[in-house]
Amino acid sequence: MRIATWNVNSITARLPRLLAWLESTGTDVLCLQEAKIAAEQFPTDALRELGYEAAVHATGRWNGVAVISRVGLEDVVKGLPGDPGYEGVEEPRAVSATCGPVRVWSVYVPNGREVGHPHYTYKLQWFDALKTAVAGDAAGSRPFAVMGDYNVAPTDDDVFDVAAFEGLTHVTPAERDALAALRGTGLSDVVPRPLKYDHPFTYWDYRQLGFPKNRGMRIDLVYGNEAFSTAVKDAYVDREERKGKGASDHAPVVVDLDV
Repeated sequence: MRIATWNVNSITARLPRLLAWLESTGTDVLCLQEAKIAAEQFPTDALRELGYEAAVHATGRWNGVAVISRVGLEDVVKGLPGDPGYEGVEEPRAVSATCGPVRVWSVYVPNGREVGHPHYTYKLQWFDALKTAVAGDAAGSRPFAVMGDYNVAPTDDDVFDVAAFEGLTHVTPAERDALAALRGTGLSDVVPRPLKYDHPFTYWDYRQLGFPKNRGMRIDLVYGNEAFSTAVKDAYVDREERKGKGASDHAPVVVDLDV
């Protein structure tokens, strides 16, 4: 079984690449983030032609998540139970579903903007709600994973130059503590192979030749429970999909399971 996570940075802009990628890779389940589309405009017909169905939680603008599956889609939950909301509004940042033998969450963790900003506080509160929401599945016997754009680099090795991030979000102790607390529910970090260079970065800024210079970050993560992690046969960052015209600024992270 092949499962992946990908922040597509607008499914409308990326649809031809997405469809071609699904077809060429034989991916069974895709956790998608930053759809930037309303749920009723999601390209379900185009996906259905390839044999996929989709659970979508999206309202347009900047957020939006989905689980796309060709092996079944059951027990869908849209939204994060206990979501703290930002400025009184719950944003579409989480959706979960059971796909064949595996249950997955697709998550798009708040960015945080700046340390001390209300959005940073919201980010930490959101992590706490996520930890509570997934604890039961994380401790269970069914293969389970929380996959997506976490907007946190777990270690200093997960950024191209930690000095470049001094005083910024994505690398602060509080954010990394939130990741550690999430892992404490029974999840572990499924670290992918990079395919090129030494570090499996998943995101490169469009600006300042970030991708050609490999000025990246590993912020797209796969956190799996014991049943999921022990079933992993391979995991890699599909860096090729970050290349060329019209690419997202994130690359897919692909996990092959023996389930």
